[in-house]
Amino acid sequence: MINLEYVRLAWEAVRDHKLRSALTLLGMVIGVFAIIVAVTAVEVIRSSATGTIESFGATTFTIRSTGGFRQEGGQWRPRQSITYAEAEQLAELATLPTGISPEMTRGPRIEARAGAVETDPSVFFFGSNEHWLNNNGFEMSKGRFLGEQDVQLSRPVAVIGFDLEEKLFPSEQALGKEVVLDGYRYDVIGVMAEKGDTFGQNVDMIAIVPITRMISLYSAARRDVTITVRAPSMQDLHATMDEAIGIMRVIRRVAPGERNNFEAESNESLVEEVSRFTGKITLGGAAIGLITLFAAGIGIMNIMLVSVTERTREIGVRKAVGARRRDVLRQFLYEAIFLCQIGGIIGILTGALGGNMLGFVFDTAFVFPWAWAVGATLAVTAVAVVFGVYPAVKAARLDPIEALRYE
Repeated sequence: MINLEYVRLAWEAVRDHKLRSALTLLGMVIGVFAIIVAVTAVEVIRSSATGTIESFGATTFTIRSTGGFRQEGGQWRPRQSITYAEAEQLAELATLPTGISPEMTRGPRIEARAGAVETDPSVFFFGSNEHWLNNNGFEMSKGRFLGEQDVQLSRPVAVIGFDLEEKLFPSEQALGKEVVLDGYRYDVIGVMAEKGDTFGQNVDMIAIVPITRMISLYSAARRDVTITVRAPSMQDLHATMDEAIGIMRVIRRVAPGERNNFEAESNESLVEEVSRFTGKITLGGAAIGLITLFAAGIGIMNIMLVSVTERTREIGVRKAVGARRRDVLRQFLYEAIFLCQIGGIIGILTGALGGNMLGFVFDTAFVFPWAWAVGATLAVTAVAVVFGVYPAVKAARLDPIEALRYE
């Protein structure tokens, strides 16, 4: 039970020494603020990253060549690119996926032109098939997406992003118009709906053409294909992934027991990787905050010892009129806890607000770390008890006669 009389006495002690109490609280506020602002900011980043990754298809996974070189039998050999023919074989043999989209990238980025209007080299340029739209979580705003015949006939058609249309056609619609992408002409058949920034990249500056068209235009050395596969549901994701990996091992002639000469990565694994990374940052911020709380606890002990010395006569009077040792002990413990709780509350509120400042940057909902807030409250209470008990015991053990003589 909370004794309201002790709370009143604690409040009066804080009020009577405003400056000293404020300076003592500052250390506690900084400690709790460091913990809460770190975990809140990390949660905002994790939420934004997770939402972004999942917006590109929670049930999809990607198969790609690992790039660079790898060591086999003591020798360094270049990794083998994935070809469009292998992607077609996968699409023919796999039974579980609801969509398989091979993707070839030209870039990293290119310039686009329509008439006299030309962009900077800021356009993401891909070749793919009719499944790319759904596999990557995009939607159409105008016109249509690539069709199966567009890919089969290698038509010179393109679907462009929302911002690319505004850039190239500021006063007219892009449908039916001609654009020049990386030096080649295409007819615009569709415009995708606005997607927004992703990890600081504007994904609406994008152009998609039939992958067969892109293959015919560029040399074989540039034809490294990435395959995106969509599972029917989250429950079927792992089974679909296992099937695709098994088929790719057969297609690429990977012997039993050998490691894959390609990589398969799902959005789920990316989310887990983000969570692991942000978890380490959270622990780092919490560790810094706990160190600060320890320093603040020393300040609490110091200020309580000063308070005991200043109020020696008051303690003597209280004991002379019947106060017991435990009453004095509780009074000073209440004061330490009261100070720490005020600092904790201020630190939690300012930390949550500070951490959510990132929410304005990433355009995420307000985040409040309830579990960490409760943990911080318990931590400051523990600090108050641990560092306040010695001054409280010292006050409780004062001899009333000697205390009354103290000047």
